[in-house]
Amino acid sequence: MKVTSVILAGGGTAGHVSPLIATAEALRGRCDITCVGTPAGLEATIIPAAGLELRLIDAVWLPRSLTLDLLKLPWQLHRSIREATRIIDDVKPGVVIGFGGYVSLPVYVAARRRRVPIVMHEQNALPGLANRLMARRAAAVLTTFPGTPLPGAECVGLPVRRALETQAVSATVAASARERLGLPVDGPVLLVSGGSLGAKTLNDATLGARDDLLAAGVSVVHVWGRQKYPADAAVIERGAARYVPLSYVDDMAEAYAAADLMLARAGAATVAETAMVGLPCLYVPFPHGNGEQRLNAAPLAEAGAAVMIEDSDLTPAKLLDVALPLLGDASRLSAMGEAAKSLMRPGAAVRVADIALNVARAKTGDGA
Repeated sequence: MKVTSVILAGGGTAGHVSPLIATAEALRGRCDITCVGTPAGLEATIIPAAGLELRLIDAVWLPRSLTLDLLKLPWQLHRSIREATRIIDDVKPGVVIGFGGYVSLPVYVAARRRRVPIVMHEQNALPGLANRLMARRAAAVLTTFPGTPLPGAECVGLPVRRALETQAVSATVAASARERLGLPVDGPVLLVSGGSLGAKTLNDATLGARDDLLAAGVSVVHVWGRQKYPADAAVIERGAARYVPLSYVDDMAEAYAAADLMLARAGAATVAETAMVGLPCLYVPFPHGNGEQRLNAAPLAEAGAAVMIEDSDLTPAKLLDVALPLLGDASRLSAMGEAAKSLMRPGAAVRVADIALNVARAKTGDGA
C-alpha cells in the first residue's frame, strides 16, 4: 500500500529547516508532502521557495526558566495543538516527521491524538526540549550524532540537500562559485557565517581583522545574518583580495565551494554540511544554552578536521593568529578536509525518508 501523504514539522532556524527540506527532497515523487511551520520562523520564506507546501501554526515558546511566560504556556500550547490537529485532519498523513523547534511539539501532540505515528530527527548532539519530551512516544527516533541521549535513538546522520552530498569541488567549480560571489578566482578565501541569525562575536572579530586579512591577500565572504547586516556594508578591494559582505546566502553549497576555510558557529547543519564537502573550519560554539554546539564540533576537532575556538577568546588578533597560517598551508587544509569527509557519511535524507515510510506502512499493516 502506498503512503499517500506525509507531514514534516520543524522551524525557527536553518538548523531545523534545512534537514526538513532535504528530507522532503528525498520524499518527492513517493508521497504528497505538507510542511508545518510558524509565521515568525525562517521556514515562512525558505520552505515555499523550495517549492513545498507550507501550513502555519502559532509557535509555542517553551520558557527555560521560571518566568511569567509560563502562565501563558497552557493556553498557547492548546491553541497550537488545535491548529495542528486541523491540519492533520485535513491532510490525513500516514506519518509525521518532526525536526524539533517550537513548531514540532504541538504537531507531535496532535499526531498522537489522531494515532498518527511520529518519526523524529534530532540534529544536535544534545537534544532539544520538544524531542526530549516526546521521544518515548515516537515510532522512531533518529539522530545526527552517535551517543545523543534519547531513548531508542538510531544514528542516521544529518539530512542535507542532494546538491551538497554530490558536490565535488574541482578547480572549475570553485572558480565558478567565486565568480558568482564577486571574488577573485585566485588566492585564499575565508568564509564567515554565524548561521541564519548571525553571530556578533564572529562579526566583530572579522570586521576587526578585515584590513589585515586583505593585506595578507585573503579574500573574505562575510555573511552577517539578516538582522545584523550593517546599513553601510560595502565591497572593499585591496590589491588582489576582496571583502564581500552579505546579509544571507540562499545557496550555501556555492559559498562552501568558493572557500578554503570557514569561521562558523557549530550548529549541527553547519558541522554536517562542511564536513560532507570537506571544508576545514574554525568552529566557535555558541557559549549559551546547553552546550550542544561544543559537542557537535568535538568529533571534528578531535580528528584534526577543525579547530575549536572559545567564544570569549575570539578577537581579531586570535582570528589572524589561527586563520593566516592555515590559509598559507594548502597541504594542511587538504588533510583537514579529507578528515572531515571521513566523519560524515552521505545519504541521511534518504534513510530518514525510508524509515518514515516504513513506519507508516507498518501502521497500516502493509510491510510492502
